[in-house]
Amino acid sequence: MSSTLTVRKPTAVAAATRTFRKRPRVGGVASVLLLWTYALAALAPLIIMAFNSLRTEKDLANQPLGLPLHPAFENYAHAWSEGNFSTYFVNSVVITVSSVVLGTGVSVLAAYPLGRYRFRGRGVLSSYFLAGLMLPIRLGAVPVFYLVNSLTTALPGVDSRFWLICVYAGSGVPFSVFVLTAFFRQLPMELEEAARIDGAGELRLFARIMVPMVRPALTTVALFQFIPLWNDFFFPLVLLKDDQYTLPTGLTRFFAEFEAAHAQLSAGLVITTIPLVLLFLVATKQIVAGLTAGMSK
Repeated sequence: MSSTLTVRKPTAVAAATRTFRKRPRVGGVASVLLLWTYALAALAPLIIMAFNSLRTEKDLANQPLGLPLHPAFENYAHAWSEGNFSTYFVNSVVITVSSVVLGTGVSVLAAYPLGRYRFRGRGVLSSYFLAGLMLPIRLGAVPVFYLVNSLTTALPGVDSRFWLICVYAGSGVPFSVFVLTAFFRQLPMELEEAARIDGAGELRLFARIMVPMVRPALTTVALFQFIPLWNDFFFPLVLLKDDQYTLPTGLTRFFAEFEAAHAQLSAGLVITTIPLVLLFLVATKQIVAGLTAGMSK
């Protein structure tokens, strides 16, 4: 008896299964390539700026795009001293950090009762903070200017940078309260009940249990406040004096005085950008945790 070997043809279901398994691989590779392309396009201006900050004016004139074969670190020294970037940098750090700390502190104190307690008028307060997100602060630039001018006249001993810090802190409160309130509402009630059974008071419950639980959200809102305040040009130009300028306003003044010093201008731009890059590198995990918290629920 002769045995016959039969070859089974793949069914339509099996073929579709293999096709379905191959598609995610192709889509994954395409997504990775797209992300790397976007990353290179976003990093290219920063890399060119960093290279130009280490080249001489003669090299830039002869070849606008090139590598710094002989790094000229004196560009940073000239920008720091002659361009007065040392003063601008200190002003930016003091104003931005103080504004973020003050705004985040006020926001967490307001978001905690809105997210954890039920009381009369809670909806009105939430709507009040939400309204702050709908009205850009620059629409009130004229009233803010007159208010700060009158306060500076009434209190001449108070530095005008203090009033700018108050304006910046107030501008970041609505967004921070909106985000932190949502995070406080997600915390389980069992933690609060267990802490109260153990004898924890309101202050200890807030400081030792609730605030550490929303630390990723605090990092996220602090970063989202820090970036626009660090890069803000409008309010420092309107509210501050020349010797109190921050880095964005100082850059325009430096460009007007040293228009032909392109290498030193690139060095000043690198000095302005370094804190933001370091902040992203240090706080990346906290930012991702704050943005993705609650997605698995």
